[in-house]
Parts: sequence; structure tokens; C-alpha cells
Amino acid sequence: MRILFCGDVVGRSGRDSIVKNIPNLRAELNLDCVIVNGENAAHGFGITAGICRELYNVGVDIITTGNHIWDQREVIGYIDQDKRLLRPLNALPGTPGQGYVVHTTTKGQKVLVINVMGKLFMDPLEDPFSAVDVLLKKHTLGVAVSAIVIDIHAEATSEKMAMAHYCDGRASLVVGTHTHIPTADAMIFDGGTAYQTDAGMCGDYNSVVGMNKEIPIFKFTRKMPPPERMTPAQGEATLCAVYVETDDQTGKATLIKPLRMGGRLTATK
Repeated sequence: MRILFCGDVVGRSGRDSIVKNIPNLRAELNLDCVIVNGENAAHGFGITAGICRELYNVGVDIITTGNHIWDQREVIGYIDQDKRLLRPLNALPGTPGQGYVVHTTTKGQKVLVINVMGKLFMDPLEDPFSAVDVLLKKHTLGVAVSAIVIDIHAEATSEKMAMAHYCDGRASLVVGTHTHIPTADAMIFDGGTAYQTDAGMCGDYNSVVGMNKEIPIFKFTRKMPPPERMTPAQGEATLCAVYVETDDQTGKATLIKPLRMGGRLTATK
């Protein structure tokens, strides 16, 4: 199976990079499943039903999120209707929406996509490790599903890597989101799980993690309330993603490659 996971989409610039490139990438790479983290897609804060439809229309299969999932309040009433839009699995009981989905590809293969949020330096949620463990025991890789992808939305690199080792051999890909910077550690663990600490963002890198530079600099240098809210940078985005191939029999990864296109970062293709 061929899977593409795109990192956090930030604002209009990031959405444009998805809309422009995903249709071509689906064809060029013969992709079976495209997953995008969309939690910053709506002007840097959250996502809307309209943006979800925009992403689905260009070939995105599943949208993951993170700590900004509720920034656009309309999502509260929408998320239960959209089974392809995920919120963190380890959200507190009673939270609307779902943290995982079993997606069926056009070839009939089943892909379990899990969205979980870390606890270190993040909003307090339930334990991410036990939440993931319950699902992995119910959906055995290579038996119940053909592939398993876990988006761990977390601040601490150690927590992301610990999650990947915890799931080694039980998931096809564990990939980090949230920090908006692509890491240089794409690898396949001994048990066959592909991993990268952070996929990076789909956004304008002439910025501070996707936001126009002035307000973040003001906050760091003045330690005062900023004069206005941060806004996404609007220059050409770099699409940052992770491409993974898996064995059709076992579901384990056989290849992982970072993918970067457009914008300021060095391209990989």
C-alpha cells in the first residue's frame, strides 16, 4: 500500500499547497490513502466544514487534528456528521467526534487511522498510550486491517518517539505533528513501523511556524499582550509530507521518505 501523510496545514497558503499538489501526487505516486493534519487550516486556528469539503474534493481521504480542533466553534456541531474528520482519541469522555476511523481504499484495503495527542506541555487529556493500545489490540495489523497510521500530535520529541517504539510492529506508520518543523529522522524500526518525529507543516516557512513574524517576535521580546492576534503568513507554502510503502501481507513498512515541495525548504523531488 502507498500512503501519504501531510503535516499541519496552516492557513490559506497551506490549503493552496494541498489543493495544487494532491491530485498530481495521487496520480504520480499511485497513492492508496492520503491523510492530512488540518487543525490550523482555518486562518491558522482550527478547521471548518467548508475546508474539510475542499480537502476531500482534491483527494484527501482522512483529516487529523490536535489541540486546535475546537477553535472554530462550528466544528462542535459538525464533527459527529463527518467520520473522516478526527479529533484526538484520548479526549475526555463526552467529547464529540471520534479519534480513529477504519478507511476503505478504492482497492478494498482497510486502513486504520488513529489521531492521538501527547500530554507533555499540552492540554491535559487521557493517557495516549493506553488509548492507542486498546485500539491496536482490536485491530491487528495485517489481519484485521492492511495498514495502521498513527498521528501523534505532541510537543515533546521524546513522547513521540516513545509512542512509536511502543507501537513498533503493531503499526505501519507513527508520525508526529504539532511543531511545524520537519525532522530529519525518517526511519523504519526493527519491528517494521515507519517513523518520523514531525512531518513538518504545509505552510509558508518565511514565518514563525507558519505565522507572520511580527507578533511572535513581539511576544518573545516584550512579554506583553500583543497588539493583535497572530495571522498566518501568506507566501508560497512548502508542502511537507511523509511517503510510506507497506507490505500488503503484513502491513509493515518497506519504505519511508520525507516529501517537500514548493516554498523555501529544499525540495525532495
